[in-house]
Formats: sequence, C-alpha cells, structure tokens
Amino acid sequence: MIMTMSSDPNFPKPRVEVITSVQRRRRWSVTEKVRLVEETMQPGHSVSLVARRAGISPSQLFAWKRRMLEGGTVAVQADEDVVAASRIRELEKRVRDLERMLGKKTMEAEILKEALAIANPKKPILRLSSFDEDGSP
Repeated sequence: MIMTMSSDPNFPKPRVEVITSVQRRRRWSVTEKVRLVEETMQPGHSVSLVARRAGISPSQLFAWKRRMLEGGTVAVQADEDVVAASRIRELEKRVRDLERMLGKKTMEAEILKEALAIANPKKPILRLSSFDEDGSP
C-alpha cells in the first residue's frame, strides 16, 4: 500500500507527541478544553476531526462539550454560578463531619449533666435542735 502526504494546507499534519511524565493520562487545562469544544462548534468542523487533531478520544471531547453546554444552560437558567460536583462532595463531607462532631459533643454534654446530678444531689435541710420552731435560740 502506498501512502502519500497531501500538500493541502487544511489536511492535518502528522504529529508525534512524547509524554515524558510518569502519569498515564494527560491533564487538559480548562482553557484547552474550552478551546477544543468551541472549535467543534465552528462550521465545517466535527467532533471527530477536532478530537483526531488533538489526539484524544471523540467520546472525551463529546463529554466536555456536553458538560460545557449543560453547565452553561444551568448557569443561565438559575442566574447563578455553576458549582463543580467535586466542590459539592467536599462540602457535603464537611457537613457530615460537623454533624458527627455535634452529635459527640451533645452526648458528652448529656453525660456530664447526668454525672453532675449524681455527684451533687440536693442537700437535705437539717434542722438544728438548738433552735425552736420559731427560729429563736
């Protein structure tokens, strides 16, 4: 099979990427993701074409596009900022930890109240025999 290189400037040039880190996955910055998603929305560009040029799976690019579109829609509908799911999980974990600590402190307070009630029973009033009933000696 004979393969020839096209001299067409629109034809993607073959590229080799050398990954020197120990990690198996590439980390894409937010700006890179947004740039790639925006590129898929330009006329004449498809997700598969952009993914092939970037050297990523089309399904990954579809996922970024879906998240960007959903996040943008949610933000516009709610008229609020979109919060990352990881931030929500982090805050939910913090709430669970605080609730657990509150429960422990509540139990400690109840135990201490019971201990004080046992340790300091009300002292009975003792009547001294040296006093008459009217209180005079």
